[in-house]
Amino acid sequence: MSTALDVLFEDNHCLAVDKPAGLLTMGDSSGDPTLVDAARDYLKRKYNKPGNVFVGVVHRLDRPVSGVVLFARTSKGASRLSEQFRLRTVEKTYHALVEGNVSPPEGILRDRLVKDRARNVVAVVDEDDDDGQDCVLAYRRLRKSGRLTLVEIRPETGRSHQIRVQLSNHGWPIAGDKKYGSKIQVDGFIGLHAASLTFQHPTSKETITVSAEVPKAWSRLDLG
Repeated sequence: MSTALDVLFEDNHCLAVDKPAGLLTMGDSSGDPTLVDAARDYLKRKYNKPGNVFVGVVHRLDRPVSGVVLFARTSKGASRLSEQFRLRTVEKTYHALVEGNVSPPEGILRDRLVKDRARNVVAVVDEDDDDGQDCVLAYRRLRKSGRLTLVEIRPETGRSHQIRVQLSNHGWPIAGDKKYGSKIQVDGFIGLHAASLTFQHPTSKETITVSAEVPKAWSRLDLG
C-alpha cells in the first residue's frame, strides 16, 4: 500500500517532502513502509517512469520525528547536496515541545555523546571520552503552556539523536520521547519537528528554504 506524500518543493533535481511522524525515512529490519519508497512511487506515477526511479537520500529524520526531508532526484544532485550536509552548510531549524521550564530563555548546549548501536541509544559522556563526539546546538524559548515549552532549535552538528539527548540531559525531555526520559504519554510521535531547511540548489546555486508546519497532532499536547 502506497503512502501519501506531502510535497513541499520539487524540480528536476530536488524533492522536499513533509515526513509524518512514525514513518521510517529509509528501510530497516522491520520491513515497514518508508518515506523514500513513497517518494519513488510518487515520481514513478507522476512522470509515468518505467523501471527504477532514482531517489537520493542525503539526510534523514528519526522515525518518531516529523518535518522537512530533502531528497535528490539525480546522482549529481545527491552528490552535491550530501556534500552540503557533510560540511554543515545546510541550515536546519527544529521546533521541540519539551517538559519543564526552559531557562535561561536562549543559549548554546555543548555535550559529548556516544551511541550504543546495538541498542540504538545515545548517551552523554565525559569530555575526555575518546569514543564520544562533540555536539552543539542553539536553542530559543518561544512560549510556555502548562507543563510544556515550545523551543526553537538550531543544531550546529548533526549527530544521531542529538537534539533528543541534549535537551533531555539539560532537564527538558521532548514530550512523548520515553527513550530519553519523557513522562508524557504520546502515541505515534514525539514533540520534535524539522520546521525548515535552507540549502543551496545543486545546479542553480540559488538559496532555497523549505518549511513545514507543525503536525496537527501537537494540538493534543495542550500547547495553547
